[in-house]
Amino acid sequence: MDDLHREDFVPRISAAQRRSDFVNAAIEVIAAYGIDGATTRRIADQAQANLAMLHYCYDSKDDLFADVYEFVAGRYRDVIQDSDPHSTLADTARQLLRGAMEAYLESPSFAATTLELISWARRQHGDRGIAVYDQALESVRAALRGTSAEHPVEPETIDQIAYVIATLADGFAMNWLTYGDRSAATEQMETVVSVLDSWLAARVGSTPAGV
Repeated sequence: MDDLHREDFVPRISAAQRRSDFVNAAIEVIAAYGIDGATTRRIADQAQANLAMLHYCYDSKDDLFADVYEFVAGRYRDVIQDSDPHSTLADTARQLLRGAMEAYLESPSFAATTLELISWARRQHGDRGIAVYDQALESVRAALRGTSAEHPVEPETIDQIAYVIATLADGFAMNWLTYGDRSAATEQMETVVSVLDSWLAARVGSTPAGV
């Protein structure tokens, strides 16, 4: 079969799949080089595609970054959806914290890119940077409100629990990115959850898991 006809049998990749490839590539590049170093050429190379294809899929780097933001937000939504809707408030809080930490542990690039994007957006586009963090917090608050329906909790308490979860998860991410010791990070996850348990016991009278 000559080259001309062989091309007809090369599987074509859809534009949607290409965009997904570029988003995943952008996450890796941002994690390695930061926002300023995340050039379209590096992203195209990471995706094993040519630059023309990237510009075909995205009119600008800002459009690509918008999809990266959406991917990050979607990953947090996945964590929320994976929590048990029939759990107690305390159990849901533990699941949300553990889910966030597991997402960071699973992909250091996701952890690094998330922190980089929020920091960069806060510097360059203040409202947008805040919105990214606000969306994640609101997803946590919504999940907590859903599991406390039978035994209503003050909105202030829901806000506090969401804040503690976010603070503990972010602290875990920074430590994990700094040292990169997976074995230590896995053990530290249990320590972090125990901190949440102690806070919950003091604040809402919940019994820590396993007690």
